[in-house]
Amino acid sequence: MSADPSKDPIDFVRNFWGAMGFSLPGMVTPTFDVDELGKRINDLKAVEGWLKMNLSMLQMTIQSLEMQCVTLNAVRTMSAMASGETADKSPAGGEGSGSEAFAQAALWPWHLMQQMQENLNAQSEAGAEKDAGAAGENSAENAKPRG
Repeated sequence: MSADPSKDPIDFVRNFWGAMGFSLPGMVTPTFDVDELGKRINDLKAVEGWLKMNLSMLQMTIQSLEMQCVTLNAVRTMSAMASGETADKSPAGGEGSGSEAFAQAALWPWHLMQQMQENLNAQSEAGAEKDAGAAGENSAENAKPRG
């Protein structure tokens, strides 16, 4: 660096930034003080830890809200399925005995699994019929004489 401050480019930039009311950024004039660098590193690591903690809290909040949404949808579906079953099986003359109602309430998982199995069987049968129909069409096309 020159002894004349008017010809020193760093002083020129420092004066230019100072006149605008901004301090000179640390990247323009890096520090050579090891203690200052250690302090900056520790500060940035503290900020990094804080940001990681906030990120993990945000991810946990999102996951809990997603689980809450899935749970509510499952409860709504089970409620709709249960109300559909009770409407179909309710006697026309009135209500059944109290012990029968408790027995039916205890068996809802069994009924739910049976209904799901019936739905899956119906879907697989429909898919098999569709595949068989497509295979029949392909074999009929292959059996045509080519001329």
